[in-house]
Amino acid sequence: MNTLQSTTTLHNGIKMPWLGLGVFLVKDGEEVVNSVKTALEVGYRSIDTAAIYRNEEGVGKAIAESNVPREDLFITTKVWNADQGYEATLEAFEVSMEKLGLDYLDLYLIHWPLPSQGKYVETWKALEKLYKDGRVRAIGVSNFKVHHLEEIIANCEIIPMVNQVEYHPRFNQQELHEFCKKHGIQLEAWSPLMQGGLLEEPTLVEIADKYNKSTAQVIIRWDIQTGVVTIPKSTKAHRIAENADVFDFELTQEDMDKINTLNLDQRQFADPDEFDKI
Repeated sequence: MNTLQSTTTLHNGIKMPWLGLGVFLVKDGEEVVNSVKTALEVGYRSIDTAAIYRNEEGVGKAIAESNVPREDLFITTKVWNADQGYEATLEAFEVSMEKLGLDYLDLYLIHWPLPSQGKYVETWKALEKLYKDGRVRAIGVSNFKVHHLEEIIANCEIIPMVNQVEYHPRFNQQELHEFCKKHGIQLEAWSPLMQGGLLEEPTLVEIADKYNKSTAQVIIRWDIQTGVVTIPKSTKAHRIAENADVFDFELTQEDMDKINTLNLDQRQFADPDEFDKI
């Protein structure tokens, strides 16, 4: 975990970078193209998008215009709720691939479990097919709780390789993290900085001053040392570079413990058992 290209190995042997760029709420066109190009120039190799972000075309354009070999990149997208179900998921995948301009994907995720529809097991079976057909190097889920994962494990052939969830010092999802570790599922953090809501937190400011780092850098470093892949989002070039500058220091166990005490089991966004937006 000592360079921006450092990777974790998923349970199927695929290597996934510890740090990536998330592009949630980044506008398609110039904004997302510039953000992704900046990240690739800085040295990022992992880019995380989703069908519902409506910026897959811009991500694809940035990838095509960059001089980074495709095999060095790790590209993630997600199937949206309206496309859950076996056939619909396979169709949605083709649409995403066309927009991205790619012939294979590194990671495909179910965006939300959407339990009100009861289709996520069927959706997962479509991901299994894409994986077996060699269209995707790894498959996983997003926003899945323990009981959703248990249902997948009980009814499907392949255990998810990744579970991407809301994760930050106020909501460290310890029970879920332990479950994922037990089953070889890599936890990945979205909204790791709580959308900036933790940047003035006194404990984090104190730790950041000690290392001559920003609070954002301390949080990202905490994620990585906790064994959680993280994908902070930014459109500002200096922030994209700053977020990646976390491989030249290491938090002590004492500082890790201090950050762990900030947990309030405080979810900032929707509860996956209740979120049913189509």
